[in-house]
Amino acid sequence: MFNDSLQKGHLSSEQKRAIIYPGLKKPSLNPDDLANYRPISNLSFVSKLLERAVHAQLLMYLNENELLPSVQSAYRQFFSTETAVLKVVSDVLTAMDRGQITLLGMFDLSAAFDTVDHAILLKRLDVSFGIRGNALNWFASYLSGRSQQVSVHGILASSFYLDFGVPQGSVLGPVLFLLYTADLVALVQGFGLSAHVFADDLQVYCHFLDGKEQVALQLFRDCSESVSRWMSSNRLKLNPLKTELIWLHSSRRNPTFLRKDIVLFGSPITPVNVVRNLGVILDENMTMSEHIARVCRNCYYQLRQIRRIKRSLTANSITLLVLASVHSRLDYCNSVLYLLPWSRLQLLQSVLNSAARLIRGLKRFDHISPVLIELHWLPYPQRVKYKVCMLMFKCLKGLAPAYLVAFCTKGSAVSGRSALRSAVRGDLVVPSHRTDWGLRAFAVAGPSCWNELPVELRDLTVGPATFAKHLKTHLFRVGFF
Repeated sequence: MFNDSLQKGHLSSEQKRAIIYPGLKKPSLNPDDLANYRPISNLSFVSKLLERAVHAQLLMYLNENELLPSVQSAYRQFFSTETAVLKVVSDVLTAMDRGQITLLGMFDLSAAFDTVDHAILLKRLDVSFGIRGNALNWFASYLSGRSQQVSVHGILASSFYLDFGVPQGSVLGPVLFLLYTADLVALVQGFGLSAHVFADDLQVYCHFLDGKEQVALQLFRDCSESVSRWMSSNRLKLNPLKTELIWLHSSRRNPTFLRKDIVLFGSPITPVNVVRNLGVILDENMTMSEHIARVCRNCYYQLRQIRRIKRSLTANSITLLVLASVHSRLDYCNSVLYLLPWSRLQLLQSVLNSAARLIRGLKRFDHISPVLIELHWLPYPQRVKYKVCMLMFKCLKGLAPAYLVAFCTKGSAVSGRSALRSAVRGDLVVPSHRTDWGLRAFAVAGPSCWNELPVELRDLTVGPATFAKHLKTHLFRVGFF
Protein backbone atom coordinates (compact mmCIF):
# COMPACT_ATOMS: atom_id res chain seq x y z
CA MET A 1 0.00 0.00 0.00
CA PHE A 2 2.80 2.40 0.91
CA ASN A 3 4.79 1.65 -2.25
CA ASP A 4 1.66 2.11 -4.35
CA SER A 5 1.05 5.53 -2.79
CA LEU A 6 4.63 6.66 -3.39
CA GLN A 7 4.78 5.34 -6.95
CA LYS A 8 1.50 6.94 -7.94
CA GLY A 9 2.16 10.12 -5.96
CA HIS A 10 -1.27 9.99 -4.37
CA LEU A 11 -2.89 9.71 -0.92
CA SER A 12 -6.50 8.72 -0.34
CA SER A 13 -8.91 11.20 1.25
CA GLU A 14 -9.28 8.96 4.33
CA GLN A 15 -5.54 9.23 4.99
CA LYS A 16 -5.89 13.02 4.99
CA ARG A 17 -8.72 13.25 7.50
CA ALA A 18 -8.12 14.57 11.02
CA ILE A 19 -10.24 14.61 14.18
CA ILE A 20 -9.74 17.71 16.36
CA TYR A 21 -10.16 17.49 20.14
CA PRO A 22 -10.11 20.88 21.91
CA GLY A 23 -7.99 20.80 25.06
CA LEU A 24 -7.87 23.46 27.74
CA LYS A 25 -4.36 24.97 27.82
CA LYS A 26 -4.34 25.24 31.63
CA PRO A 27 -6.81 23.92 34.23
CA SER A 28 -7.05 27.40 35.75
CA LEU A 29 -8.30 29.02 32.53
CA ASN A 30 -11.94 29.87 31.83
CA PRO A 31 -13.48 26.95 29.88
CA ASP A 32 -16.11 29.27 28.35
CA ASP A 33 -13.47 31.23 26.45
CA LEU A 34 -12.59 29.48 23.18
CA ALA A 35 -9.21 31.26 23.06
CA ASN A 36 -8.13 29.17 26.06
CA TYR A 37 -8.32 25.92 24.11
CA ARG A 38 -5.57 24.20 22.14
CA PRO A 39 -6.67 22.01 19.20
CA ILE A 40 -5.27 18.48 19.38
CA SER A 41 -5.21 16.83 15.97
CA ASN A 42 -5.54 13.04 15.64
CA LEU A 43 -4.56 11.53 12.31
CA SER A 44 -4.86 8.06 10.87
CA PHE A 45 -2.10 5.79 12.22
CA VAL A 46 -1.71 4.31 8.72
CA SER A 47 -0.98 7.74 7.26
CA LYS A 48 1.48 8.42 10.09
CA LEU A 49 3.38 5.24 9.25
CA LEU A 50 3.57 6.32 5.62
CA GLU A 51 4.65 9.81 6.68
CA ARG A 52 7.43 8.37 8.84
CA ALA A 53 8.85 6.49 5.84
CA VAL A 54 8.75 9.65 3.70
CA HIS A 55 10.15 11.69 6.58
CA ALA A 56 13.22 9.45 6.89
CA GLN A 57 13.95 9.61 3.16
CA LEU A 58 13.37 13.37 3.01
CA LEU A 59 15.74 14.12 5.90
CA MET A 60 18.36 11.80 4.45
CA TYR A 61 18.17 13.67 1.14
CA LEU A 62 18.32 17.10 2.83
CA ASN A 63 21.23 16.17 5.11
CA GLU A 64 23.31 14.47 2.40
CA ASN A 65 23.00 17.55 0.20
CA GLU A 66 23.27 20.05 3.08
CA LEU A 67 20.12 21.84 2.02
CA LEU A 68 18.87 22.90 5.45
CA PRO A 69 20.21 26.11 7.07
CA SER A 70 22.97 25.24 9.51
CA VAL A 71 21.43 27.51 12.19
CA GLN A 72 17.95 25.93 12.05
CA SER A 73 17.93 23.70 15.15
CA ALA A 74 14.42 22.25 15.21
CA TYR A 75 13.30 18.74 14.22
CA ARG A 76 16.80 17.55 13.30
CA GLN A 77 19.00 14.79 14.67
CA PHE A 78 21.69 16.03 17.09
CA PHE A 79 20.05 19.46 17.26
CA SER A 80 18.11 20.68 20.30
CA THR A 81 16.96 23.76 22.17
CA GLU A 82 20.11 23.49 24.29
CA THR A 83 22.45 23.55 21.31
CA ALA A 84 20.53 26.53 19.91
CA VAL A 85 20.72 28.48 23.18
CA LEU A 86 24.36 27.54 23.68
CA LYS A 87 25.33 28.87 20.24
CA VAL A 88 23.64 32.24 20.77
CA VAL A 89 24.96 32.61 24.34
CA SER A 90 28.49 31.73 23.22
CA ASP A 91 28.34 34.36 20.47
CA VAL A 92 27.10 36.99 22.92
CA LEU A 93 29.76 36.19 25.55
CA THR A 94 32.49 36.26 22.90
CA ALA A 95 31.28 39.70 21.80
CA MET A 96 31.29 40.94 25.40
CA ASP A 97 34.83 39.65 25.76
CA ARG A 98 35.78 41.89 22.82
CA GLY A 99 34.13 44.89 24.46
CA GLN A 100 31.13 44.78 22.10
CA ILE A 101 27.43 45.28 22.74
CA THR A 102 24.85 42.89 21.29
CA LEU A 103 21.37 43.80 20.13
CA LEU A 104 19.21 40.66 20.24
CA GLY A 105 15.74 40.54 18.74
CA MET A 106 13.24 37.75 19.44
CA PHE A 107 10.67 37.68 16.63
CA ASP A 108 7.36 35.92 17.10
CA LEU A 109 5.23 34.50 14.29
CA SER A 110 1.45 34.34 14.60
CA ALA A 111 -0.09 30.91 13.83
CA ALA A 112 2.88 30.17 11.59
CA PHE A 113 2.13 26.48 10.90
CA ASP A 114 -1.50 27.26 10.01
CA THR A 115 -0.81 29.90 7.35
CA VAL A 116 1.62 28.08 5.07
CA ASP A 117 0.61 28.59 1.44
CA HIS A 118 0.59 25.24 -0.38
CA ALA A 119 1.40 26.67 -3.81
CA ILE A 120 4.41 28.57 -2.47
CA LEU A 121 5.60 25.52 -0.54
CA LEU A 122 5.37 23.21 -3.55
CA LYS A 123 7.21 25.72 -5.74
CA ARG A 124 9.92 25.98 -3.07
CA LEU A 125 10.27 22.19 -2.89
CA ASP A 126 10.79 22.16 -6.65
CA VAL A 127 13.03 25.19 -7.21
CA SER A 128 15.02 25.41 -3.97
CA PHE A 129 15.30 21.75 -2.96
CA GLY A 130 15.10 19.84 -6.24
CA ILE A 131 12.09 17.69 -5.29
CA ARG A 132 10.33 16.86 -8.56
CA GLY A 133 8.40 14.16 -10.39
CA ASN A 134 6.40 11.61 -8.38
CA ALA A 135 7.91 12.92 -5.16
CA LEU A 136 6.55 16.40 -5.77
CA ASN A 137 3.20 14.95 -6.88
CA TRP A 138 3.03 12.98 -3.64
CA PHE A 139 3.59 16.13 -1.56
CA ALA A 140 0.98 17.97 -3.63
CA SER A 141 -1.52 15.20 -2.90
CA TYR A 142 -0.43 15.12 0.75
CA LEU A 143 -1.21 18.83 1.20
CA SER A 144 -4.39 19.13 -0.89
CA GLY A 145 -7.86 17.95 0.00
CA ARG A 146 -7.17 17.62 3.73
CA SER A 147 -10.25 17.67 5.93
CA GLN A 148 -10.89 17.79 9.64
CA GLN A 149 -13.77 17.47 12.09
CA VAL A 150 -14.04 18.86 15.60
CA SER A 151 -15.14 16.40 18.29
CA VAL A 152 -16.72 17.66 21.52
CA HIS A 153 -18.04 15.16 24.07
CA GLY A 154 -18.09 12.49 21.38
CA ILE A 155 -20.15 14.57 18.94
CA LEU A 156 -18.54 15.23 15.56
CA ALA A 157 -19.06 18.52 13.78
CA SER A 158 -19.33 18.80 10.01
CA SER A 159 -16.04 18.29 8.18
CA PHE A 160 -14.32 21.17 6.42
CA TYR A 161 -11.32 21.40 4.12
CA LEU A 162 -8.01 23.11 4.82
CA ASP A 163 -6.62 25.33 2.09
CA PHE A 164 -3.58 26.51 4.04
CA GLY A 165 -1.13 25.24 6.63
CA VAL A 166 0.84 22.07 7.24
CA PRO A 167 -1.04 19.23 8.98
CA GLN A 168 -1.05 19.56 12.76
CA GLY A 169 -0.01 16.43 14.62
CA SER A 170 1.76 15.03 11.56
CA VAL A 171 5.33 13.79 11.21
CA LEU A 172 6.08 15.69 8.03
CA GLY A 173 4.38 18.98 8.93
CA PRO A 174 7.24 20.47 10.98
CA VAL A 175 9.91 19.56 8.39
CA LEU A 176 7.84 21.08 5.59
CA PHE A 177 7.60 24.28 7.64
CA LEU A 178 11.39 24.34 7.95
CA LEU A 179 11.68 24.12 4.17
CA TYR A 180 9.06 26.83 3.76
CA THR A 181 11.02 29.29 5.92
CA ALA A 182 14.56 28.23 4.96
CA ASP A 183 15.18 31.47 3.01
CA LEU A 184 14.86 33.57 6.15
CA VAL A 185 18.36 32.79 7.41
CA ALA A 186 20.05 33.86 4.18
CA LEU A 187 17.90 36.99 4.15
CA VAL A 188 19.08 38.03 7.63
CA GLN A 189 22.71 37.13 6.97
CA GLY A 190 22.63 39.23 3.81
CA PHE A 191 22.46 42.31 6.06
CA GLY A 192 25.56 41.24 7.96
CA LEU A 193 23.53 40.15 11.00
CA SER A 194 23.48 36.79 12.74
CA ALA A 195 20.40 34.60 12.99
CA HIS A 196 19.30 31.45 14.74
CA VAL A 197 16.01 29.70 14.18
CA PHE A 198 14.15 27.07 16.14
CA ALA A 199 10.92 26.14 14.34
CA ASP A 200 8.98 29.43 14.23
CA ASP A 201 11.21 31.24 16.77
CA LEU A 202 13.51 33.64 14.94
CA GLN A 203 16.46 35.25 16.75
CA VAL A 204 18.34 38.06 15.04
CA TYR A 205 21.37 39.69 16.64
CA CYS A 206 24.34 41.89 15.86
CA HIS A 207 27.49 42.96 17.71
CA PHE A 208 28.99 46.45 17.68
CA LEU A 209 31.35 48.68 19.62
CA ASP A 210 30.09 51.47 21.87
CA GLY A 211 29.45 54.55 19.74
CA LYS A 212 28.38 52.53 16.67
CA GLU A 213 24.82 51.95 17.85
CA GLN A 214 23.21 54.11 15.15
CA VAL A 215 24.80 52.07 12.37
CA ALA A 216 23.75 48.84 14.09
CA LEU A 217 20.22 50.11 14.65
CA GLN A 218 19.82 51.12 11.01
CA LEU A 219 20.99 47.68 9.86
CA PHE A 220 18.59 46.07 12.33
CA ARG A 221 15.68 48.20 11.10
CA ASP A 222 16.46 47.51 7.44
CA CYS A 223 16.72 43.80 8.14
CA SER A 224 13.46 43.79 10.15
CA GLU A 225 11.59 45.56 7.36
CA SER A 226 12.94 43.09 4.81
CA VAL A 227 11.90 40.17 7.06
CA SER A 228 8.43 41.71 7.42
CA ARG A 229 8.07 42.03 3.63
CA TRP A 230 9.23 38.44 3.17
CA MET A 231 6.65 37.31 5.71
CA SER A 232 3.86 39.18 3.91
CA SER A 233 4.80 37.79 0.51
CA ASN A 234 4.83 34.26 1.98
CA ARG A 235 1.50 34.55 3.82
CA LEU A 236 3.15 34.61 7.24
CA LYS A 237 2.69 37.29 9.88
CA LEU A 238 5.01 38.72 12.50
CA ASN A 239 3.49 39.67 15.83
CA PRO A 240 5.02 43.06 16.82
CA LEU A 241 3.34 42.88 20.24
CA LYS A 242 5.33 39.75 21.12
CA THR A 243 8.59 40.89 19.55
CA GLU A 244 11.25 41.52 22.21
CA LEU A 245 14.53 43.40 22.07
CA ILE A 246 17.39 43.36 24.56
CA TRP A 247 20.79 45.02 24.73
CA LEU A 248 23.41 42.60 26.06
CA HIS A 249 26.50 44.27 27.44
CA SER A 250 29.10 44.14 30.21
CA SER A 251 28.21 45.60 33.58
CA ARG A 252 30.99 48.14 33.16
CA ARG A 253 29.07 49.74 30.32
CA ASN A 254 25.83 51.66 30.68
CA PRO A 255 25.17 53.40 27.37
CA THR A 256 22.45 56.06 27.36
CA PHE A 257 20.57 54.54 24.43
CA LEU A 258 19.75 51.27 26.21
CA ARG A 259 16.32 52.38 27.41
CA LYS A 260 15.20 54.26 24.31
CA ASP A 261 12.36 52.84 22.22
CA ILE A 262 13.25 51.27 18.89
CA VAL A 263 10.76 51.60 16.03
CA LEU A 264 10.24 48.28 14.21
CA PHE A 265 7.35 47.36 11.90
CA GLY A 266 5.95 50.87 12.44
CA SER A 267 5.60 50.39 16.21
CA PRO A 268 7.88 51.51 19.06
CA ILE A 269 9.37 48.61 21.00
CA THR A 270 10.90 49.19 24.42
CA PRO A 271 14.03 47.08 25.09
CA VAL A 272 13.65 44.79 28.09
CA ASN A 273 16.06 43.87 30.89
CA VAL A 274 15.49 40.11 30.59
CA VAL A 275 14.29 37.91 27.74
CA ARG A 276 13.20 34.28 27.59
CA ASN A 277 15.08 32.31 24.97
CA LEU A 278 13.78 28.74 24.54
CA GLY A 279 13.22 28.38 28.27
CA VAL A 280 16.43 30.14 29.36
CA ILE A 281 16.24 33.62 30.93
CA LEU A 282 18.93 35.96 29.62
CA ASP A 283 19.59 39.20 31.50
CA GLU A 284 21.32 42.21 29.99
CA ASN A 285 24.66 41.54 31.73
CA MET A 286 24.58 37.76 31.17
CA THR A 287 24.86 37.04 34.88
CA MET A 288 22.18 34.33 34.56
CA SER A 289 20.85 35.42 37.97
CA GLU A 290 17.26 35.70 36.75
CA HIS A 291 17.45 32.27 35.15
CA ILE A 292 18.86 30.65 38.28
CA ALA A 293 16.22 32.33 40.45
CA ARG A 294 13.44 31.09 38.15
CA VAL A 295 14.80 27.52 38.14
CA CYS A 296 15.07 27.54 41.94
CA ARG A 297 11.50 28.79 42.39
CA ASN A 298 10.10 26.15 40.04
CA CYS A 299 12.11 23.35 41.66
CA TYR A 300 11.13 24.30 45.21
CA TYR A 301 7.49 24.42 44.12
CA GLN A 302 7.79 20.88 42.75
CA LEU A 303 9.46 19.69 45.96
CA ARG A 304 6.64 21.17 48.05
CA GLN A 305 4.06 19.40 45.90
CA ILE A 306 5.88 16.08 46.27
CA ARG A 307 6.25 16.60 50.04
CA ARG A 308 2.46 17.09 50.35
CA ILE A 309 1.73 13.64 48.91
CA LYS A 310 4.83 11.90 50.22
CA ARG A 311 2.93 9.67 52.65
CA SER A 312 0.95 8.17 49.76
CA LEU A 313 4.06 7.31 47.74
CA THR A 314 6.66 4.57 47.85
CA ALA A 315 10.34 5.47 48.14
CA ASN A 316 10.89 4.53 44.51
CA SER A 317 7.99 6.72 43.38
CA ILE A 318 9.39 9.71 45.28
CA THR A 319 12.77 9.24 43.60
CA LEU A 320 11.18 9.03 40.16
CA LEU A 321 9.12 12.18 40.78
CA VAL A 322 12.19 14.10 41.93
CA LEU A 323 14.19 13.00 38.90
CA ALA A 324 11.36 13.90 36.52
CA SER A 325 10.25 17.22 37.98
CA VAL A 326 13.38 18.61 39.69
CA HIS A 327 16.47 17.12 38.06
CA SER A 328 15.07 17.80 34.60
CA ARG A 329 14.80 21.51 35.46
CA LEU A 330 18.22 21.66 37.11
CA ASP A 331 19.93 20.05 34.13
CA TYR A 332 18.09 21.81 31.31
CA CYS A 333 20.56 24.00 29.41
CA ASN A 334 22.91 24.06 32.40
CA SER A 335 25.84 24.17 29.97
CA VAL A 336 25.35 27.96 29.80
CA LEU A 337 26.12 28.15 33.54
CA TYR A 338 29.69 26.83 33.22
CA LEU A 339 32.26 28.79 35.26
CA LEU A 340 29.68 30.98 36.96
CA PRO A 341 30.68 32.06 40.50
CA TRP A 342 29.95 29.58 43.28
CA SER A 343 27.69 32.17 44.93
CA ARG A 344 25.19 31.62 42.11
CA LEU A 345 25.67 27.90 41.58
CA GLN A 346 25.27 27.39 45.32
CA LEU A 347 21.58 28.28 44.98
CA LEU A 348 21.12 25.35 42.60
CA GLN A 349 23.21 23.10 44.84
CA SER A 350 20.80 23.93 47.68
CA VAL A 351 17.91 22.71 45.54
CA LEU A 352 19.79 19.50 44.86
CA ASN A 353 20.44 19.06 48.59
CA SER A 354 16.76 19.62 49.40
CA ALA A 355 15.76 17.00 46.84
CA ALA A 356 18.18 14.49 48.36
CA ARG A 357 16.86 15.18 51.88
CA LEU A 358 13.29 14.69 50.67
CA ILE A 359 14.12 11.29 49.19
CA ARG A 360 15.91 10.10 52.33
CA GLY A 361 13.57 11.79 54.81
CA LEU A 362 16.31 13.91 56.43
CA LYS A 363 16.04 17.18 58.31
CA ARG A 364 17.19 20.50 56.92
CA PHE A 365 20.59 20.68 58.66
CA ASP A 366 21.58 17.01 58.37
CA HIS A 367 24.93 16.44 56.67
CA ILE A 368 24.27 16.06 52.96
CA SER A 369 27.51 14.78 51.37
CA PRO A 370 27.03 11.12 52.44
CA VAL A 371 23.51 11.23 51.00
CA LEU A 372 24.69 12.62 47.66
CA ILE A 373 27.37 9.92 47.54
CA GLU A 374 24.80 7.22 48.33
CA LEU A 375 22.48 8.49 45.59
CA HIS A 376 25.47 8.90 43.25
CA TRP A 377 24.47 12.49 42.48
CA LEU A 378 27.17 14.81 41.23
CA PRO A 379 27.60 18.18 42.96
CA TYR A 380 26.13 20.91 40.80
CA PRO A 381 29.41 22.34 39.39
CA GLN A 382 30.33 18.79 38.28
CA ARG A 383 26.85 18.35 36.76
CA VAL A 384 27.51 21.41 34.62
CA LYS A 385 30.96 20.17 33.66
CA TYR A 386 29.46 16.77 32.83
CA LYS A 387 27.07 18.40 30.36
CA VAL A 388 29.82 20.46 28.71
CA CYS A 389 32.12 17.45 28.36
CA MET A 390 29.33 15.32 26.89
CA LEU A 391 28.63 18.03 24.32
CA MET A 392 32.32 18.15 23.44
CA PHE A 393 32.42 14.36 23.09
CA LYS A 394 29.47 14.51 20.69
CA CYS A 395 31.16 17.30 18.74
CA LEU A 396 34.31 15.21 18.31
CA LYS A 397 32.27 12.18 17.24
CA GLY A 398 30.17 14.11 14.72
CA LEU A 399 27.02 13.82 16.85
CA ALA A 400 26.43 17.55 17.28
CA PRO A 401 25.41 20.48 15.07
CA ALA A 402 28.07 21.93 12.80
CA TYR A 403 27.95 25.29 14.61
CA LEU A 404 29.21 23.54 17.78
CA VAL A 405 31.61 21.19 15.98
CA ALA A 406 33.34 24.31 14.64
CA PHE A 407 34.61 24.98 18.17
CA CYS A 408 36.54 21.68 18.24
CA THR A 409 39.92 22.11 16.61
CA LYS A 410 42.79 19.81 17.54
CA GLY A 411 46.25 21.29 17.92
CA SER A 412 48.82 20.16 15.36
CA ALA A 413 51.95 18.55 16.70
CA VAL A 414 55.27 20.17 15.90
CA SER A 415 58.03 17.71 15.01
CA GLY A 416 61.35 17.56 16.81
CA ARG A 417 62.37 19.04 20.10
CA SER A 418 59.84 21.83 19.86
CA ALA A 419 56.90 19.44 19.98
CA LEU A 420 54.29 20.85 22.32
CA ARG A 421 53.04 18.70 25.12
CA SER A 422 49.47 19.82 24.49
CA ALA A 423 49.69 18.81 20.83
CA VAL A 424 51.11 15.43 21.71
CA ARG A 425 48.30 14.94 24.26
CA GLY A 426 45.74 15.71 21.54
CA ASP A 427 44.44 18.81 23.31
CA LEU A 428 41.93 21.02 21.57
CA VAL A 429 42.80 24.56 20.59
CA VAL A 430 41.51 27.08 23.15
CA PRO A 431 40.78 30.47 21.54
CA SER A 432 42.30 33.51 23.17
CA HIS A 433 40.15 35.51 25.58
CA ARG A 434 40.58 38.58 27.76
CA THR A 435 37.79 38.46 30.33
CA ASP A 436 35.64 36.06 32.33
CA TRP A 437 32.87 36.48 29.75
CA GLY A 438 35.13 35.06 27.09
CA LEU A 439 36.13 32.23 29.40
CA ARG A 440 32.45 31.28 29.82
CA ALA A 441 31.75 31.23 26.07
CA PHE A 442 31.39 27.66 24.81
CA ALA A 443 33.95 28.38 22.12
CA VAL A 444 36.52 28.68 24.95
CA ALA A 445 34.88 26.76 27.81
CA GLY A 446 34.21 23.64 25.76
CA PRO A 447 37.81 22.97 24.64
CA SER A 448 39.17 24.04 28.06
CA CYS A 449 36.85 21.69 29.90
CA TRP A 450 37.74 18.84 27.54
CA ASN A 451 41.48 19.39 27.90
CA GLU A 452 41.18 19.08 31.69
CA LEU A 453 39.99 15.48 31.41
CA PRO A 454 42.54 12.66 31.80
CA VAL A 455 44.04 11.55 28.49
CA GLU A 456 42.91 7.96 29.01
CA LEU A 457 39.32 9.13 29.38
CA ARG A 458 39.46 11.33 26.28
CA ASP A 459 40.99 8.52 24.20
CA LEU A 460 38.22 6.01 24.90
CA THR A 461 36.78 4.58 21.66
CA VAL A 462 33.26 4.03 22.94
CA GLY A 463 29.76 5.27 22.32
CA PRO A 464 28.08 8.19 24.15
CA ALA A 465 26.36 5.99 26.77
CA THR A 466 29.58 4.22 27.81
CA PHE A 467 31.58 7.44 27.78
CA ALA A 468 28.92 9.08 29.96
CA LYS A 469 29.39 6.36 32.61
CA HIS A 470 33.18 6.78 32.66
CA LEU A 471 32.87 10.56 32.71
CA LYS A 472 30.44 10.53 35.63
CA THR A 473 32.73 8.20 37.59
CA HIS A 474 35.66 10.55 37.03
CA LEU A 475 33.71 13.67 38.01
CA PHE A 476 32.26 11.86 41.02
CA ARG A 477 35.79 11.24 42.32
CA VAL A 478 36.71 14.87 41.66
CA GLY A 479 33.64 16.16 43.45
CA PHE A 480 33.80 14.04 46.61
CA PHE A 481 37.27 12.56 47.03
